[in-house]
Amino acid sequence: MIEAIIFDFGDVFLNLDKEATVRELKKLGLKEWTPELEQLNYQYEIGKIDELEFMCGIQKHIAKCDILAIREAWNAILLDFPLYRLEFLQLLSGKFRLFLLSNTDQTHIDKFEHKVGQSFARDFYGCFEKVYFSYDIHLRKPDENAFKFVINNHNLIPKKTLFIDDKKENINAAKKLGFVTWNLQVGKEDVTQLFEKNLL
Repeated sequence: MIEAIIFDFGDVFLNLDKEATVRELKKLGLKEWTPELEQLNYQYEIGKIDELEFMCGIQKHIAKCDILAIREAWNAILLDFPLYRLEFLQLLSGKFRLFLLSNTDQTHIDKFEHKVGQSFARDFYGCFEKVYFSYDIHLRKPDENAFKFVINNHNLIPKKTLFIDDKKENINAAKKLGFVTWNLQVGKEDVTQLFEKNLL
């Protein structure tokens, strides 16, 4: 019997274009997305560096490009958040303990909130008992400590907790800890099909 559900954010609720950021950065002059930039992104997602350090780190790889243009390119990944998904979540919130666990950064969350508006964002966050962003908790999936952080803070029982994510590595980490899981296939499945999955 499922008592709690932990959701990922991007491509579960908020649609993403995962190639858009690098595509837009290349238009600004970036030659390639390097392991150094990947590490920089990781540091930003776990809150080890701030936005200015992150943007300046990218700027080193793009000659004569201002930080505002880089931020705009960085946010190109974010698409729309369909209202029907929020409505579905609101229905669920009366039936289960809900949590959000997202690998993300301050820039993306600021942009999301600006894009959908404070009222929509407040309604979304209000569906959850607690919202966890990687940059706030300094932990990132698939690190099992990210999951344990949520488990321990809320006394969750993994075998009575469903974890929904679009990334296989995150699902695998959750499975090892005993969670019930749904590896949502982006473009083929929608979070609103949850009841059809016979997981609850």
